[in-house]
Amino acid sequence: MVEEKYRDLLDAYEERKTEIESRLEEFERVDRRSFKILFSELCFCLLTPQSKARVCDAAIKELQKRGMLYKGNQDEIGARLSGVRFHENKARYIVEARNTFTSEWGFDLEGIIQQGTKAKTLREWFVKNVKGLGYKEASHFLRNVGVGFDLAILDRHILGNLYRYRVIKEVPKSMPRKQYLDIEKKMRKFSKELGIEMGALDLLFWSKETGEVFK
Repeated sequence: MVEEKYRDLLDAYEERKTEIESRLEEFERVDRRSFKILFSELCFCLLTPQSKARVCDAAIKELQKRGMLYKGNQDEIGARLSGVRFHENKARYIVEARNTFTSEWGFDLEGIIQQGTKAKTLREWFVKNVKGLGYKEASHFLRNVGVGFDLAILDRHILGNLYRYRVIKEVPKSMPRKQYLDIEKKMRKFSKELGIEMGALDLLFWSKETGEVFK
């Protein structure tokens, strides 16, 4: 039976369920009319590869406080990315993304998100048009702004748990598009088997590894 096979996981979910649901509700309530809110979340996700989420969040808040996230140049932004790996590249990604959305798209990041397109299609758009965003980062961004709860954010915490529960046979060292989508499909099937929605399962796995429900 599923209940016995995954008892530890189901028990952990019951323990954290209220907190997880509260966090998902926060994502759903994000003001998608605000360019600054959406752009800050996009930048947070640009910083996260191979860096700790809390460190990235602190860096974004520092940039916001100093007014640099929306106006700073690459050097100014890079100097404030303390603890973020590959900070020079990521500072460039932030500036390039800002230029994309403030020139080509006229600040209409919100319009792109709310055009009624399915989350999977939106993800493809962001991966194609925003340098520095892969499938993991684009999925992370869309989840954080409340439009991608059924997408998998396949970071090391999630992959490690998928391997632990034998959803995947090994943790891949790299993931081309086809493999990412294949693992996402397996995680989606696993979430249905457990009776835990994808967004909640992601936060559950993440909290099991880090000790907190964050983003």
